[in-house]
This record gives sequence, structure tokens and C-alpha cells, in this order.
Amino acid sequence: MGPLSAPPCTLHITWKELLLTASFLIFWNPPTTAQVMIEAQPTKVSEGKDVLLPVRNLPQKVAAYIWYKGQIMDFHQFITAYTIDTERIIFGPAFSGRETLYSNGSLLIRNVTKNDTGSYTVKIRNPAEETKGVIVHFTLYHGPQVPRIFSPFNYYRSGNTLELSCFANSNPPAEYSWTINGKFLQSGQKLSIPQITTKHSGLYGCSARNSATDSERSTFKRITVV
Repeated sequence: MGPLSAPPCTLHITWKELLLTASFLIFWNPPTTAQVMIEAQPTKVSEGKDVLLPVRNLPQKVAAYIWYKGQIMDFHQFITAYTIDTERIIFGPAFSGRETLYSNGSLLIRNVTKNDTGSYTVKIRNPAEETKGVIVHFTLYHGPQVPRIFSPFNYYRSGNTLELSCFANSNPPAEYSWTINGKFLQSGQKLSIPQITTKHSGLYGCSARNSATDSERSTFKRITVV
């Protein structure tokens, strides 16, 4: 990928001027001919990292770029726009302060969060025509959060079956492992031990690991067998 064009200078624009300009950009609808493509780089990004949405196959004599969050191109989803002739950047209600719009139409999102994942739409204006919304999607890797251990009881009778399960919010899904008093028991989201005795009393730990984010979290629950 070649070097990005520098982001244009940001000018101070009044809210009234923003509304008028954004309305003009959003509702102007000539026929569509330009074939524009976007591919997120990377398509799967870890939480806290940056993602670039480069625009490919731009038409000639581009007049403006308009970016939206999601697939609905209305003012409430409007992130930012750049008008080339005036070298103006316009910020909309969906602008978070972490987006940078470059003069080649590419959008950089810094320090992505779970709220950023999903679809983005760009419209390209030129003096003769305007593209329909071109949509790009990226997936956010996050987690795991601190897992939770689920058990019907804290106290079990000897001879019964001990059943524990563990869950942590994570994308992609976490990989789980179990310990008792710090010693490894088994892998998997569920733990089942039949015919337990008092020797199975102790501190049970569940670890959840996300290989994509290279992060691991653990939690513990004390079980007593009587």
C-alpha cells in the first residue's frame, strides 16, 4: 500500500453552515456510474488498534467524500466529509474524534472499540455524478472479559456429580481451561466430575484465553464436598 495523502486542514465551521453543507452533500442524487471499492485494512482488528478504510477505483474529478457509520445514509449516521475544492472537513453527529479523513478519501479510525465494529458507507461526489453508497465491514477482536463460573451449588455431597460451566465475553470465542487449587484439570467450557469425594473440595479456577488478542483472564470459585 502506497503512502497516504496527508489529511486536509480542518477549518472552523459553524453548526448552521455544517447543517446546510451536509444537507447538500447528502440529498444530491444524480445517476450512478463510478465503481468504487473499499477493503478494510485489516478486516479483523483487535480492540485498541487502528483500522484503515481505503477507497479504490476513484472516479476522475472527485468533488467530495462523505462517510457514514452503518448502512443508512442519514444525518444522524454522518461521520465526516471532505470537499476538495474548498479543502474543508465537515464533522457530523457520528464523529467520535478518533477518525481522520485523508484527501484521497480513505478513513482512518484510531483506537477502535466495540462500538466501532460493523459497516461503514462512503459516497463519492464529482461534478457530473455521484456513487451510491459503497459499504465496507470490519470485525473487532476483543476480550476476553473476566469469566464467570456457573454452578448450581457451592456445597456438594460425596457421591454426587460436580458440574461447573464457565463463560467470558470474547470475540473470537475464548478457549477455556480448569484448575483446582492451582493444578490443571482439563480444557473446555464445562467441567463434570462424577462420584466426587471430599478430596474434590477446593478452589476451582476457570481461565479464558483469546488467541487473537493474546489475552487471558481468570476467575475462581470455592467448592466444598461434604
